[in-house]
Amino acid sequence: MKRRDFCLTAGAAALLPTLAAPAIAKLNAEGMHTQPWFMETFMDLKEDHGELAKKNKHFAIFFEQKGCPYCAAMHEKNLSQAYISDFIQEKFGVLQINIFGSKEVTDFDGKTMEERDLARRWGVLFTPTIVFIRPNLEGLDGLNGKQLQIARMPGYFKRFHFITFFEFIAGDHYETIDFQRFLQAKADKMRAEGKEVDIWG
Repeated sequence: MKRRDFCLTAGAAALLPTLAAPAIAKLNAEGMHTQPWFMETFMDLKEDHGELAKKNKHFAIFFEQKGCPYCAAMHEKNLSQAYISDFIQEKFGVLQINIFGSKEVTDFDGKTMEERDLARRWGVLFTPTIVFIRPNLEGLDGLNGKQLQIARMPGYFKRFHFITFFEFIAGDHYETIDFQRFLQAKADKMRAEGKEVDIWG
């Protein structure tokens, strides 16, 4: 199976024609789309989490790969929007993981492995996948990232759904409501206020 076969999105067949000639975006040394504000660390996840906790920020881990059209779409269509990138930078720290990469990563339980092995360990099978880690790890020593996640964004989400998911996490709404209900409540509120709800953007 080719690497790009691991890329996934809801309604992928309908989206494919729009991804045939993606706009040029910044690529890192591994050929993956990236953002200048992504974290650059020693990839000790518990340590990274601790630094973000001091800043009262959530920890989001982006699993991506070279040549993934939906990773490209996430960067070019979503993260290119100031209202999205500004919100994420204010509320989150983002670490990018190459699903086929060989850099060493230390999981939350102290075990060190290559990026691709971490992806397998966490059950990340396609890109992009964003894993959100719980903000408070007190009393949870010995657990790995998969066990510590509070939510996972599987595949490419369009702008409205994408930013709403980050709002869902940042506001700790996952503690009281599921994402679909939160999403619907936001859309209903916007419509009641006469605002446009662009679920296709």
